[in-house]
Amino acid sequence: MRVEKRQALENGRDYALRILKNNIIDLTLKPGSMVNEKELAANLELSRTPVREALQELARSEIIKILPQRGIQISLIDYNFVEEIQFARNSLENAVLDFLCNNDITEKDRKILEENVILQEFHLDNREKLMDLDNCFHRELFRIAGKVHLYEMMQYYSIHFDRVREMALHTVKDLKIVNDHRQIYEAIVRQDAASAKACMDEHLSRYHMDEKGIRELYPKEYFA
Repeated sequence: MRVEKRQALENGRDYALRILKNNIIDLTLKPGSMVNEKELAANLELSRTPVREALQELARSEIIKILPQRGIQISLIDYNFVEEIQFARNSLENAVLDFLCNNDITEKDRKILEENVILQEFHLDNREKLMDLDNCFHRELFRIAGKVHLYEMMQYYSIHFDRVREMALHTVKDLKIVNDHRQIYEAIVRQDAASAKACMDEHLSRYHMDEKGIRELYPKEYFA
């Protein structure tokens, strides 16, 4: 398991949750694989209590299954479930784009979005950094619209969607994904809601458009 340093003021439960999420999304913890609470606690250098709390949180979002007497299983990829999450996310993101395109955004916020896109273009060969910038871009849209708490609520189930997004980065050309963000940003600046939403629809559906490529690249055992 890939372990990172604990952040300042991060409690044990939040640290365990962050590391476990990251390892599930980047497929270090593979779909269908089994993990052990005691071993996870040892790897994270934590007691079992915060690890158990993190696992219970992940179980509520259905990204893991706690199997009595057997252990903890990383959930398989269920495209039907991912599509439900994508539907909800697309609806919320388009509502945010409607708001941004019908209200003036500050020059400071415009520059934040533009700088994010420029950094994405610079880090095209760094998938981990690109994923972070991608997440940041979407979070900034919600923040600028004054809906950041809604974004955080959406993250509860988004781990299923993010795992497939990570897989799509290996099958969809990175430049397409970055170009989506540039087109969304430019449409917001023009206050062109129709174009912004059309770009967002295509952007969030790329994982589905390349489902065949994803299934060909990854073991069939990963999928429900």
